[in-house]
Amino acid sequence: MKRIDKTNYYLDIAEAALERSTCLRRCFGAVIVKDDEIISTGYNGAPRGRKNCVDIGTCVREKLNIPRGERYELCRSVHAEQNAIISAPRKDTIGSTMYLVGKDAKTGKYVENGMPCSLCKRFIINAGIVKIVHRDTKTKYRVIDVNDFIENDESLEGTFGY
Repeated sequence: MKRIDKTNYYLDIAEAALERSTCLRRCFGAVIVKDDEIISTGYNGAPRGRKNCVDIGTCVREKLNIPRGERYELCRSVHAEQNAIISAPRKDTIGSTMYLVGKDAKTGKYVENGMPCSLCKRFIINAGIVKIVHRDTKTKYRVIDVNDFIENDESLEGTFGY
């Protein structure tokens, strides 16, 4: 049996986490790793105690035809990135890497060229995470330097989506 590399190992764990997602649009899983140790995981779903979109059978953003990357204040879910950050002490996330995998809830296809939303970018910056590895296909991924989120602040230009 061929042993997989560490990057795909952590991406596979993030992909397993997304199987817990309760979103009707896109399912995401995140894993935060530092010094080759998993710090925390997260997936997108409603806050604890609230009904999930899969339970109520509707997505407000989908019903209103809101494009991806916009109007997340209407979303019932806490994002995978946010849940992973919430579950970890900041001292452990400083200098870490976040592994992120997303799939379309209807088709099961990978979310290619995905990017954290503007709110998640702010969480990631403040958590001290230095890079994100995003799976685009089962065999291809991108490495995103979090410093780019600081230097290229889309909020200054009012850019929507991603």
